[in-house]
Amino acid sequence: MKVTLRQRRKGKRISLYLDYYENGNRKYEYLKLYLTPEPDKGSLTKAQKLENKKILQLAESIRAKRHLEVQNNIYGFENKEKKQGNFFVYLEQWIERRSESKGNLGVWNSTLKHLKDYHPTGISFERIDEEWVEGFKEYLDKKALSRSKRPLSQNTKSAYFKKLLAVLRQAVKEKVIQYNPAISVENFKEEDTHMEFLTLEEVRKLFNTDSRHPQLKNAFLFSCLTGLRWSDITKLQWSEIQYSETYGNFIRFKQKKTKGAETLPISEQAFELLGEKGESTKKVFENINNVQRNYDLLKEWVGDAEIKKNITFHCARHSFATLQLTLGTDIYTVSKMLGHKNLKTTQIYAKVIDDKKKQAAYRINLNPNG
Repeated sequence: MKVTLRQRRKGKRISLYLDYYENGNRKYEYLKLYLTPEPDKGSLTKAQKLENKKILQLAESIRAKRHLEVQNNIYGFENKEKKQGNFFVYLEQWIERRSESKGNLGVWNSTLKHLKDYHPTGISFERIDEEWVEGFKEYLDKKALSRSKRPLSQNTKSAYFKKLLAVLRQAVKEKVIQYNPAISVENFKEEDTHMEFLTLEEVRKLFNTDSRHPQLKNAFLFSCLTGLRWSDITKLQWSEIQYSETYGNFIRFKQKKTKGAETLPISEQAFELLGEKGESTKKVFENINNVQRNYDLLKEWVGDAEIKKNITFHCARHSFATLQLTLGTDIYTVSKMLGHKNLKTTQIYAKVIDDKKKQAAYRINLNPNG
């Protein structure tokens, strides 16, 4: 059954409406959208023509949506039970399915948390519209806080909103919904980020500076020496610390982010940071899961070492990569040690090193006044 977009002159404007049959009855749906008429060709200004074009595009999107709805009612394509289902339950199931594949599950889980904070009572698919999607975007922009109780960065907002857009696209693909309510909503514009890392001298400073939380200190330095992600360090168990004649001491573990199994040789210095061996099921680094407390203690420790940088836990992994490249390790080996599946990811660090070399080249100036 066809849904037709029609025009009708109404005073000094042209009113847009839909004309279609539903259940044998003819219906007219006025869209409350109006065009500026053009009595003579070329009589409209450029701005008026542009406005008319935008209004027609909007009207056409409404017509297409209504066409799908009418078709669904006639041929029974629409699964009303699915549409009435809880969106959060669907998202939880979607995340569970993704847990067996590669992907940043932490971002997915954080997105779900923020969606529940935004709409605590839950919501069905049929109640999700463009206004609701825009509302979540505004929540991320103005109200949402990170685990350390700080406003979200621009790129974090973008990452969370991108997940919502992805799951709504998936719902359309699985025919849970016929129309994507976020199709006209733009994501946050991402910013270029500055990659902070420590020099070898700064890592040595931290090694020689006491911390009120020795386990935290050892875990951070262990990441600097191995490149292990903080999320993998917090769950590292003694059963994953192994030894062989070929590798010496090494870690055999499954990455939390990519779910890939990895074998990572570790140096004697890194091994010493682990401390006394515990039971196989025990965590190597205990009491390092309090995010806010860890952040405060890290900031204090870095300050005590007189390092004037904004250091986070992920900076330890950045530091490992940049130090390895600076000291001459080839990029392919560094990529493997970091567990990257794509060499392009590692090349980001190589670019940082190249930029630093360029800066260093310009520091020697034979003309003191130039």
